Amino acid sequence: MDLPEREMMEYDVVIAGGGPAGLATAIRLKQLAAEAGREISVVVVEKGSEVGAHVLSGAVIDPIGLDKLLPDWREDAERPLTTEVEKDEFLFLGPAGGIKIPTIGLPKLMSNHGNFVGSLGNVARWLGQKAEALGVEIYPGFPAAETLVEDGKVVGIATGDMGIARDGEHKGDYARGMELRGKYTILAEGARGSLTKGTIARFALNKDSDHQKYGLGIKEVWQVRPEKFRRGLVQHSMGWPLPNSAGGGSWLYHYDDNLVSVGFVVHLNYKNPTLSPFDEFQRFKTHPMIRDVFEGGKRISYGARAIMEGGWQSVPKLVFPGGALVGDSAGFVNVPRIKGSHNAILSGMLCAEHVFAAVGEGRQHDEVTGYEEAWRGSEIGYDLFRVRNVKPLWSKYGTMVGIGLGGIDMWMTELLGTSLFGTMSHGKSDYETLKPLKDVKRISYPKPDGVLTFDRLSSVYLSNTNHEEDQPVHLRVKDMALQKSSEHDVYGGPSARYCPAGVYEWVEEGPSPQYVINAQNCVHCKTCDIKDPNQNIDWVTPEGGGGPNYPGM
Repeated sequence: MDLPEREMMEYDVVIAGGGPAGLATAIRLKQLAAEAGREISVVVVEKGSEVGAHVLSGAVIDPIGLDKLLPDWREDAERPLTTEVEKDEFLFLGPAGGIKIPTIGLPKLMSNHGNFVGSLGNVARWLGQKAEALGVEIYPGFPAAETLVEDGKVVGIATGDMGIARDGEHKGDYARGMELRGKYTILAEGARGSLTKGTIARFALNKDSDHQKYGLGIKEVWQVRPEKFRRGLVQHSMGWPLPNSAGGGSWLYHYDDNLVSVGFVVHLNYKNPTLSPFDEFQRFKTHPMIRDVFEGGKRISYGARAIMEGGWQSVPKLVFPGGALVGDSAGFVNVPRIKGSHNAILSGMLCAEHVFAAVGEGRQHDEVTGYEEAWRGSEIGYDLFRVRNVKPLWSKYGTMVGIGLGGIDMWMTELLGTSLFGTMSHGKSDYETLKPLKDVKRISYPKPDGVLTFDRLSSVYLSNTNHEEDQPVHLRVKDMALQKSSEHDVYGGPSARYCPAGVYEWVEEGPSPQYVINAQNCVHCKTCDIKDPNQNIDWVTPEGGGGPNYPGM
C-alpha cells in the first residue's frame, strides 16, 4: 500500500518523553538559550493523553534536581510538593509480626531527611507548565513510534499513524504520523522504552555494560481516616510475603490531605513462574503491622510500572550518532533508596548543557561525547557508585544475607571510598531466571475481599486505562507456537501472573489452549517485554493517547 508522505517539522532538539527527565532537558535548553541571548527550538512528544498521565512513582523525592533546575521552586504557590519527610521507619516483616530496624545503623544515604513526599505525575505536570512558559512545544497524545535513521545517524522521530483497524486496514479517520526532525534527538521514555530498546540494540550501546535489571512496582493511593494519618511518615519494609529467594519490598508514604501511597516492588529475577507480584502486593496489605492504616479508608488510584534496577554497571553508553539517553531510559535509579527522579532531572540538565554547546558550535547528528564522559563524575555517578553492589548481593545471597552484606558494602564505600566486592556483575538477565513449572512448588493466593484486597480488573478501572479497541494489538507475540510450547507448556503461563493488569490469559477450552491478549487493559508497565522467558513479546506504542491516565500518581 502506498502511504501518503508524513508532514515534517524541524527543530534544534527533539525529545521523546514528557517525564521529569525529558522536561528537565527542555527547560535547561531554554534557560541556557536565554542566558546566551540565543534561540533554540525544542519539542517534546508525550505518548500519554496529557503530561503526567503515564508517570508513576512512590514517591519520595530528593529535591536536589529541582533545586538545581528551578532554584526558586519552593516559593511557587503552585508547587507540586508540600509534604516534607518527618520520620523514617524500616520494618522487617514475618508472617505474623515484624521488627523495626533502628535507623541509626543505616547508611546516611538511606535517610530521607530533607526529602519530599508527593505525586511525581503532578511534578511532571508542573514542569510541563514551566517548559511551555519558556517556549517549549509539547505534544501530548503523540507517541514516538519510530526513530528516523539516515546514513547511520538518528535525525529525529516519527509519531505513530492514527486510524488503523485491528486487521491493519485504514479506517475513515486514518492519518499518517508526523516526522519531527532535529539536530539532536533525546530519548526520555522511561524504563524499557520501545525506541530506547531499539536504539540500544542498533548502536550496541550496551556492549561494554552489564545487562539491565528490572523490578515491577505496583502502587495504590488511599484516602485514610484522619486518626490513621501520620503526615510525613516514610515507611519501608522487606521480608514477608516474599520468600527469601525473591527480592523486593514495600513502601507506605503519608502526604497531603490524609493520602497514603502504598506500593510493592518485586525484582523481576524471581524464579517461581507461579509467583504473582500483584497478588503478593495484595497479601502484603493484610499484614498485622500494615492493615490497620487502611481500616475505614478508600482506595482511589492504582497503577504499575517497571523500574530500572541495574544501576552503575548497567548504564549503557549514553550517546549515539544524533542523540542521547536521559533519565530512566539510561537506568539512573538508585535501587536501595527507591529513587530516580532526582537523577532523571540532573541527567536531563547535564545532557542539555552538552547538547546546547554542540548546537552552538554548528554541530548536528554527531555524538555528544562530553555528556557520556561527564556523567560518572557528576552527582549522578556519585549517587549510583555508592550502591552498585546492593542489587547483585541481594540477588546472589537472598534477602536476609544479601541486604546485610549490602549495608556493610554501602558503609565501606561511604567511609572508605572502596568496596570489598569491587564492582559485582548481576548474573543472569531477568528473563533467564524462571524455572520450569515442574520444578517449583505452586503458589496459591487467597481471593480478594473487595475491601482491603482487590482483583486486577477493578484495579485497572482505577487507573483510567483506555485504548481504542479497534486498533492493532500493541503487544506483539513474535512466535505464537513458541508461546504455546514454552511459555505455556514448560513454564505454566507466567504472563497471566506477572502482568498486573490482566492483559494475558490462557483459555483452556477445546483441543488446545488459546492465548488471549486483552490489550485494552495494558497499563504500559512493560513487564511482559522484560520477563517473558523467550523474549517473545514485544511492547510497542499503541495509538496516540492510549494507556493509563493516572490522577496524582
